Amino acid sequence: MPTRGNPLLHNPHLEGDSFFWQGGKTGVWLSHGFTATTAEVRPLAERLLAGGYTVAAPLLPGHGTSPQDLNRVHWQDWVQAGQETLETLQKHCERVFLSGESMGGALALYLASQNPSVAGLVLYAPAIALQLSLADYAKLYLGALLMEEAPRSGLDSAEVWQGYPGLPLKGAVQLLALQRATRARLGKIHQPVLVFQGRLDTTVAENAGQLILQNISSSHKEQIWLEKSHHTLTLDVELDFLTQKTMQWMSSFPAHPS
Repeated sequence: MPTRGNPLLHNPHLEGDSFFWQGGKTGVWLSHGFTATTAEVRPLAERLLAGGYTVAAPLLPGHGTSPQDLNRVHWQDWVQAGQETLETLQKHCERVFLSGESMGGALALYLASQNPSVAGLVLYAPAIALQLSLADYAKLYLGALLMEEAPRSGLDSAEVWQGYPGLPLKGAVQLLALQRATRARLGKIHQPVLVFQGRLDTTVAENAGQLILQNISSSHKEQIWLEKSHHTLTLDVELDFLTQKTMQWMSSFPAHPS
């Protein structure tokens, strides 16, 4: 089912399916976040394509169809879909960077730990840890046993974001499982890493970036704070600055290091 016109989605008029846009010899694997679609990363992808990059973005399993579908998948399904997109991109490009928004950032980290040939990672509000208390976690796990989804009080960048308006709870439990699996593999990551976080983010833990940078084995690692941005950095007011810094950083690594 295409995402456009799907009445179960917030902003069903937007285009949110998987895409592969052919550009230059450097590729960018770009993933959306939990409950979202590729509409979340398309504005960034369009700018990267204009900058000469080839960009591929998978619509992850359970997304863009129905909340029930997201409650049926496991985090390994996201890894498999991401791996398939990465391998396709690698066939067309001399080198590939992994990037992602929120859960997409966590997924990028996991894939980097399995694919040492990846050139580097650019992470946007990576959901490696969330702003949840122990009581919140308990409610989430208990709620997943009792109901399909929980309402949300609001959505970041709601006017341009596409995805499920509610929170599918079994799917959220799988997100937590992906977080645990990814944190356990951070030491296997040796590629350069750049982390962006929004100062106004109320979803991802404030120390998420430092958690990543302190535990990876990379020699090149950097964090940039966006002072005016919330959680969905790829749709927020500092997107142009974020894009500029992303391309500047990726181009700082030679395609064929000696």
